[in-house]
Order: sequence, then C-alpha cells, then structure tokens
Amino acid sequence: MAKAPTSAEELRKQFGPHLHYTPPGGWSDESRNPAEKLVKTHCCFCGQQCGIQLKVRENRVIGFEPWEEFPFNKGKLCPKGVKRYLQGSHPDRLLDPLMRDPNGFRKASWDEALNFAAKRIREIQGKYGKDAVAVYGGASLTTEKSYLVGKFARLGVGTRHVDYNGRLCMVSAGVAYKLAFGVDRSPIPWSDIPKADVLFIIGSNIGDCSPITTDYVWRCRDRGGKLIIADPRLNPIARNADLFLPLRPGTDLALLMGMLHVILRDGLENRAFIAEHTTGFEAVQESVEAWDPKTAAEMTGVPPGAIEKAAHWFAEAERGIALHARGLEHQSKGVENCLAVINLVLATGHLGREGAGCAMITGQGNGQGGREHGQKCDQLPGQRMLTDPAAREHVAKVWGISPDDLPQPGYSAQEIMEAIHRGEIKALFSLCFNPLVSLPDANYTREALEKLEFFGIIDFFLSETAHHADVVLAGGLQEEEEGLTCNVEGRVIHIQKAVDAPANARTDTWILCELAKRLDRGKFFPFQTSREVLDELREASRGGHADYYGITYERVDEHMGLFWPCPSLDHPGTPRLFEGGISFHPDGKCKFVVTEWRESGDPVDDEYPVYLTTGRVVSQYLSGTQTRRLGGLVDIYPEPKLEIHPVLAARYGVSDGDAVTITTRRSEMTLRALVTKTIRPDTVFIPYHWPGRQSANQLTHRTLDPRSKIPEYKVSACSLRKAVSAEAKA
Repeated sequence: MAKAPTSAEELRKQFGPHLHYTPPGGWSDESRNPAEKLVKTHCCFCGQQCGIQLKVRENRVIGFEPWEEFPFNKGKLCPKGVKRYLQGSHPDRLLDPLMRDPNGFRKASWDEALNFAAKRIREIQGKYGKDAVAVYGGASLTTEKSYLVGKFARLGVGTRHVDYNGRLCMVSAGVAYKLAFGVDRSPIPWSDIPKADVLFIIGSNIGDCSPITTDYVWRCRDRGGKLIIADPRLNPIARNADLFLPLRPGTDLALLMGMLHVILRDGLENRAFIAEHTTGFEAVQESVEAWDPKTAAEMTGVPPGAIEKAAHWFAEAERGIALHARGLEHQSKGVENCLAVINLVLATGHLGREGAGCAMITGQGNGQGGREHGQKCDQLPGQRMLTDPAAREHVAKVWGISPDDLPQPGYSAQEIMEAIHRGEIKALFSLCFNPLVSLPDANYTREALEKLEFFGIIDFFLSETAHHADVVLAGGLQEEEEGLTCNVEGRVIHIQKAVDAPANARTDTWILCELAKRLDRGKFFPFQTSREVLDELREASRGGHADYYGITYERVDEHMGLFWPCPSLDHPGTPRLFEGGISFHPDGKCKFVVTEWRESGDPVDDEYPVYLTTGRVVSQYLSGTQTRRLGGLVDIYPEPKLEIHPVLAARYGVSDGDAVTITTRRSEMTLRALVTKTIRPDTVFIPYHWPGRQSANQLTHRTLDPRSKIPEYKVSACSLRKAVSAEAKA
C-alpha cells in the first residue's frame, strides 16, 4: 500500500531538490574541449516551445546556442530556456528503477520493477475491477507519448480513467472553442499579433508566463496598436498598457458582458459578419442587456468609463485580437469566461483574417499536442470524442480491436482524486504529473495518495508526489527521445533526439511498451521507436479535426513546423483557422453561446475578506519538479512570497519582508510579504511552484468548472494576520 514516507526530509536529502549550477565538465574553455554536435530542437518548458540548439559532447548536453532561424522566437529565450540544458547532468537524476522498502527506496532491476508493477495492477483489477486503476499523463510529454498514454490506459490497463495535468491548464478554453467553433486550437499564428490595431489581453501575465510573446506585443505597439490589459495585478506587460482594467479576481465574466453590452448599445457590432457567419446572436444579445457599465463596474471594481473605452477601442478597430490564459480559465466559470471573449470577437467580426481573432495562450510545454490524441478522459486521437460511435469505430480499426472494447469516458484529474478518497479507485499509475503540488487542496491530495493500494510512477526526478510511490521507473528527458510537440500557435514542431538516456534510465516509450507486455497486451504495443508511434498516430488522427496524417518529421524539419489540420502529405498546413468566417461545425457557422454569471465556489465574507489568487513567476515552471533544481533559476526567486498592496499591508500592520499567515477555509501557511503597489488592495497573490509548507495549493479549493472540470485556482477567500515568531519559523 502506498504510504507517506517515514522521513520526507531524508528523501529530500537523498533525491533533492539540490541546486545545480554547472554543466558537465564545468565552465571549461570550449576551444580546448569543443562540442561534438549541435542539435536543433526546442525548449522543454512552456507552451511557447522556443527553438534552441543543444551542444552535445560525449553523450551529454553541455550547453546551448540560439537558433535564430526558427521563426517563433528567432533565437530569443527566457531564463528557463537558458538553463534547461542543465537537467541531464543533474545529480538528482534518477538512473535506476526504485522500489519502496522500510527505509524509503532501494534500487531495483527493470525486470523486478516492471513485473511488480504489472502484478499489482492485475491483482487490484482482479479484486475490484478494471476501473479500480487510473492513469495520469502529462502535457509536457511529446505528442507520441501522449498518444501512447491514452492507448496504454485503454488497451494496456483496460481502464476508462485516464486524464492528464493539462486538465489544470487549457481545458476551459478547449471546451469553449469547441462549443463556438467546433475545434480546440488557437485560431491564429503568432505572426498575426503585430498586425492588430488593438490587443485585448485578459487573465494573462505574459511577461512572466509567456515571455517570448512579449516581443509580438511590442511589435504591435511599435506600429501603433493599442494595448488593453485586464488583470487584478499590474503585471509587467500591463505597465505599458494604453488602458489597464484592474478587475477583482473572478469577475472577468462581468467585465466581458459589460463590454459586449456597450458594443451592442452603441451599435458597434458587425451586423454583416453576424448575419453571414454566426448563429445564436439574439439570445446572447438579450443575455447582456442587464450588464450595463454601472452594473459591471460594481461587480468588477473597474470604472464604468474604462469599460466603455475598452469596448469602443476593441469594436472600432479594423483588426482586433483577444488573448487569454489561466487567469480567465482557472475559475469555476472558466468556460463561460472564454465563451464571453469569443462572443466579443464574433460580435465585432474580428475573426478569420490577418491580424484579427482570439487565442488561448497555452501554458504547458505540449499543452496543445498533449490534449489532441487521447490522454484526455473523454477524447480519442485526432481530437475525436470517445462518445462518438464513428470516432470509436475509426480508432478501433486502427488499433485492431472492436469498438466495444474501448472504455467509455472516465474521470478527470481532480475527480480521480475524489474517487480515490471514496475508495472507488485503488491504484494509480502516473507520468509527468506532480499532483501533490499542482492539484488544489494539497492536504486532501496527500490523504488520497496515502489511501492507494498501489502507486507507480515514471519520472526522471523524484517529485514530492513520488515520495508516496511503491515503484518509481527512471524515465527519460525530452532530449533523449525523438518526438513532436505542438506550440502555442498550433505549430507542430520536432523534438530531436540529442543524447541517449544515461546509465540505467530508459525512455518513457520503452517503459510503457514493456509494462504493456507484462500485462499481456504487448501485441498492441510493438513500438521500437517514436517514428513507429507517429505512423500509427497519423492513421488514428486521419479525418479528425486534429488531423496529423500529412505531418512527418521530415516535413516538419523542412518547413520549421507545420500547422494542423494537415490531412495529406502535400497539404501546406493551416496556420490560420476560420478563414472567411468558416468554423469547423457542420454548417460552417460560428456559434454565440449565452454566458451566465455565478459566484466563485469560495466567496469572500467577513471571516475571509481578502481575495487570494495564484500564478507563476518567470524563473519557475509549474510544480517546480525541474526548475527548483536549477540554481540559476532558484536564485532569481528563491521562495514564494505574498504579494500585498501597501494599503492592505497597513491594515494588518505588515511591512515588506514581514512574515504573514494566510488562512483559508482549508488550511493556512506563513510567507514573507512582498509589499507592492502592483496589485489590487483587496487581493493577495502567491506563486504556486513550491511544495509542502510553501505550497500555495494548501489554500486553494476543489470547486470545478462543471463542463471543463478545471479547479478554481484563481479565486479563493482568505484572511491575513501578521505572524508571530513561531509561525514565521514554521
């Protein structure tokens, strides 16, 4: 049974995170010890997926060079990209399978570890049924691995419960775009951004979370484009906005409906576009009648005049683009928020032409590709739906099974934890996911992990979640296996293999296929290379919305990326979706969808009067499993701090650097205060990259959007007090 380690501190001493600063061989003179080859590939972190060249010597990555020819970033990198090459030589790297023993973990052979994992899965399914086992994947896996995870869960394990950590990222936007357009992808190439006359950015701290996108924003400004930012924090890019809308956390929908009200009230809508290319307009028009600027201002805290100005600027522009990210989507009404952005775009006709559109800013490394080919609980390859009989028939034929052999949709990521608590799910197998840090209400997650009868993990570092595992299989880094990813703009790119996995570590593909053999399902997993996986994926996606049939490694290299859908080997790809206003729905129309206001699942009151919101800092990535081990990144932002406005700080007698205890309805934690004027006086902010007592997700709540099943990270209620000395030491 998976139990908490007897000494987490001992595990941290052994497995880290330890800070690593220097490449293999140190900072030697490269003229005397040059790299043997330069490998054109991509950053392993965020959804920008910037081009980079890795320097390799003696099967080790020793440094990097800019890849100035790659069109997305043209050689530019953020702090994470500059340091990403240090992971392969990290002293924390797992080099052997590990199995739990009374003292923590011991090294094991691959046969022992894989046989044990397969035995426990079979035993638990024999006792409780196939769906007593769940599988977690990740949105930083290559697309081939993502495809393999979905197939492994449904055919290898035979469970319906498979989901991934992208559930915590893009799913609200994905649901909204499917409802409005029939497809889940950002519709525009990033080269459109500088061509807009107005950029409206809501719920996106681009400077910290998507740094290379700032270049596109500044190029828009350089040619005279206006910049509107809506956010509770005056984030770095907002400091240069033409119009800043400092809304209360969780009130984005009120702002957006207020803007649409003004557009329709003042006759600024594009009636010709609406009539020719949309349905559902009248119902949406009626639904926003009550959201006049005064009402929206009372809800959001944004002055009525600013709401009117934003509406006029966006509607009166010849070309407007709306960009949005997690601030909009990490809410229990995240789907409504995204639909409200789309309604603005449709009402103004800013769609399907150069310099006009809406776009979700993907957060995770392969956040787009990771949700296209079957590791989501409700999807099959090609962005097909698991409930669609035709989709089931197509994929079943490719896989050589009956459609009846495919499970029905299962639970989403957070719902899997709820089912573990109920005793419905008894075993979990996971890769590329650190739920103890990244899921809300961390204490609840910890309790769930301790209830599991079996917990297996594939990873290359021992994450905080892996402390609870029964077996840890030493997997591979991105640069150790060829594959594809899909970046923020829908560009499919090629991850080149640069080195072999070191020592006794193995690639993720090899591990999944070997485990499938031990589950007596090896005939469905004959793959020796990623290329073989891609060939099957191309067939499985063929004819779907996310059609990869025309995408090969060679074509991607030739064009420095191809945009899907790409249905044939002579197809040029599709950089801009909805050209001419044509959606993916059968009638070709784009759909207005009514959005309804509802309160957060954790509202402020007299006991918890302050809004808490969470997010990222520029030097860290997601749960920090990788970036908290890189000394140069940790030095930039060594620990989480509580951002608090001077007015709010004064109310509690707090000065900059003081320890503050933050309490929610679930837990409390103590952090040092960062007193700053760049946040609303009724709101505090905590970055979420740290574990344990520094984990922001001790405080967040498990309320989910009913359609996307995404947790409401961006809106919690909290109370504050200046910490006493004992709390500060804790």
